[in-house]
Amino acid sequence: MGGRFHVFDSSEELQRLIGEFYPYRERLATFLRLPVTGRPADEVLADLRWLAETEHAQAHRGQVSGSVYHGGAEHYAVLNQAFSLFSHANVLQRDMYPSATKFEAEIVAMTAAMLGADAAPGVCGVLTSGGTESLLSQVLTYRDQARTERGITDPEIIVPASGHCSVDKAGRYFGVRIVHAPLRDDWTVDVDWVDRHVTPDTVALMGSAGNYPYGVVDPVAELGEIARRHGIGLHVDACLGGFILPWAARLGHDVPAFDFTVPGVTSISVDTHKFGYGLKGTGVLLYRSRELRRYQYFAVADWPGGLYVSPGMAGSRSGGLIASTWAAMVTLGEQGYLADAREILRTTDQLRSAVADVEGLRLLGRSPFVVAFDSADPDLDVFVVNDELVARGWRLNGLQRPPGLHFCVTRPTTAPGVVDRFATDLVEAVKAAIGRPAGSARSGALYERSGSGSGSGEAGLAVAQDLLIAALDAFYDPAP
Repeated sequence: MGGRFHVFDSSEELQRLIGEFYPYRERLATFLRLPVTGRPADEVLADLRWLAETEHAQAHRGQVSGSVYHGGAEHYAVLNQAFSLFSHANVLQRDMYPSATKFEAEIVAMTAAMLGADAAPGVCGVLTSGGTESLLSQVLTYRDQARTERGITDPEIIVPASGHCSVDKAGRYFGVRIVHAPLRDDWTVDVDWVDRHVTPDTVALMGSAGNYPYGVVDPVAELGEIARRHGIGLHVDACLGGFILPWAARLGHDVPAFDFTVPGVTSISVDTHKFGYGLKGTGVLLYRSRELRRYQYFAVADWPGGLYVSPGMAGSRSGGLIASTWAAMVTLGEQGYLADAREILRTTDQLRSAVADVEGLRLLGRSPFVVAFDSADPDLDVFVVNDELVARGWRLNGLQRPPGLHFCVTRPTTAPGVVDRFATDLVEAVKAAIGRPAGSARSGALYERSGSGSGSGEAGLAVAQDLLIAALDAFYDPAP
């Protein structure tokens, strides 16, 4: 199944791992309980400034895949000021903070207009905390719709193998069976396989625009035809590409239709905190109709504390994130998004060319904003290549099935000199990796990290999963 788990067998590597679990313990105080007397605010802020400056440095050099999508100091200053004005506001209390109603409605409306709402006048939506909550919410919505309207008690959703694993999390949470469809040679979902595997218990299909591993757009129009024929929903996970693909299309790039212009699409998720350039913790979940959206709502009429209604999973929410997201969208405007997209698309093409020029590497799929590749040489371990890139200051994301790497291009990477530096460092990294034994790499395919990998085969995967869970325990324990 690709990938493997690396055993840390030297004291040096063990110390490095401990350092990741317990960062800054030699520089900053560790608090295992509340201090008896609070620290002076200027000391606390000085520590926070040092941490921020230390950790932002790599991203600002443009050598990080994804993570930091805008990077502009002036842009963040505006967003931080907008956040500070409403940071204390609880948008659950609409009578006190009606501004949140304005901000949320306009964020949803602007996003819907960008994603084909003119072709579907009933489009509506809600704000979420990002892609995971959006995907959790849409699984819950389709489950409850099918239970109410069709009496389905054992629901399933067909998802591409490349679909985000938050859908698997949703399946576990809400008792929905997730069926993984294989991919075609172009790394998009096999729609013929999907069509053959729709059953009376299938409540929805899913496609990605673009998917996380390769950044490619699934054939949403074909999925839409299948969904309409069977009378089921089709969710498009555009959390990654939703705020750049529309501008790529306007700039002349060949972008397959994926939004509400496709008749079978019934919901779309898109993250404003990625290429929407908002602060982390915001996303939009759109529905084709209010009737479908209502299955996401939660309401209790007989609670002793009073009438309660919530549009999603969160109760209390800070108005700061909503205000700053609105500020990001209205200050950038269409021209701002187009200008940034133009530079990102140009840079992506240049990075693709740099990878294609290196013997032993193979590009995976074609995306306007993601460069994915693996090793075409059995004697070249792509994760050893990644180790060498890490040593040169780069942070790519590891993939598996097949083992590979990807670079999600963002604004910092468009800065002058970054592409040339990557091309040079990639050549040197491959040269240094040739002849190194397979399986000797420190890095691997762990989501959102450039570090350790996953098991080989079912037994290896089970071991790796247990070790990852144990690692989470360690992350939440501040004392070794």
